[in-house]
Amino acid sequence: MKAEESVKNYPSTLRMYTNYTTREIRKVIKTIGPRGSGSKEERAAQEHFVDEMKTGADDVQLEEFSVHPVAFMAWVVVDGIALLLAVLFSFLNMPVVSLCLAVFALLCLFTEFLMYWKFLDPFFPKKTSANVIGTRKPTGEVKQRIIFSGHVDSAWEWRFMHYGGHALFFGGSGYAIAGLLYILVVSIIQLCVCGPIGGEPTGAIVVLRYIALGFVPAFVLIMFFSDFRHPVPGANDNLTGTVTSIAILKYLEDNNIRFENTEVVAAAVGCEECGLRGAEAYIKAHKEEMTAVPTVFFCMDTLRDFDDMAIYARDMTGTVKNDPRVCALMKKAGADCGMDLAYQTVYLGASDAAAVSKLGVPAATLAAMEPSGPRYYHTRRDTDEIMVPKTIEKALDVCLHALFTFDEQGLKENYE
Repeated sequence: MKAEESVKNYPSTLRMYTNYTTREIRKVIKTIGPRGSGSKEERAAQEHFVDEMKTGADDVQLEEFSVHPVAFMAWVVVDGIALLLAVLFSFLNMPVVSLCLAVFALLCLFTEFLMYWKFLDPFFPKKTSANVIGTRKPTGEVKQRIIFSGHVDSAWEWRFMHYGGHALFFGGSGYAIAGLLYILVVSIIQLCVCGPIGGEPTGAIVVLRYIALGFVPAFVLIMFFSDFRHPVPGANDNLTGTVTSIAILKYLEDNNIRFENTEVVAAAVGCEECGLRGAEAYIKAHKEEMTAVPTVFFCMDTLRDFDDMAIYARDMTGTVKNDPRVCALMKKAGADCGMDLAYQTVYLGASDAAAVSKLGVPAATLAAMEPSGPRYYHTRRDTDEIMVPKTIEKALDVCLHALFTFDEQGLKENYE
């Protein structure tokens, strides 16, 4: 019997692995709890997943990497401080300093938020995180590889989202960005009118300065955007993706399915919430083998909101295009499962697939989260109590169909 037929003939067994996934998530939440990037709790969860992967993988490795976890979200605090100082130096008739501070704030926003570069990393403490890689080998030569991945760490709580939902998140963020652009423009005007040494300001400059004071509350507010003391439970974002990846290995083992030439990997990566650092470290460490044979990176993230399950074809605030062939594979798998999965864009933020795509390995993301950000997103509400098992089960179904299609047809532009 073909491997694909085992899924089609015994769909009821998917519920068994869905139950396994939800039980594992509850166990991690209860015994380990929130798992901030680079924390001892993240490591405890990773070590737990080493043992879980051994039940379905031939080889399991815990691969360490260095990371500066606070740097990624600290740019918001840095921007708040820089912009407050920019307002002060504007009043002190020092437009050059004010302009430099505004440009620096804009640079932080661009490099850290839009591009996920390590611009501020050297200024923050270094820690050690890890990726857990479980490999199920084929019976013959490895001619292609598929990696199912989720991230182990959970985010530091976003106070804006917790206390005010969309209104505070988008309103407060937009207010601060508008203030940044305003300070930038006013600094340029002041520099042109008053000169670099800050000559006597005109009446118009004085008015513009006082208008700038209206943005001070926003600059103060964003300094408290993240609560670095309290990571969230992260049951849905993203233990769902992590444990579903492991469930795939267990499914193959329990059903005695081993492909002839397709290697299957489950990757429980670290430090996604601090800039996709784990996925980046994993691909860089294995780039040679990733490019030696066709390799597909199948990222899963936040498998919760059933009606919003989608393929994320563009990532990293729309700046990265994920591989269209991987998207087509996901689309075909969804159709085989009775779902017409839409193509979506990550408009704010990024998934691990973006880091992988940027490094030249074919990747895309399957996620099931309300696109504008539900109230549980990066807040203490992301508990095991709000999991939706039918979403996890359907995602597992999509993954298995994608796996069998990939084994039979490889990576291609279109699937029958």
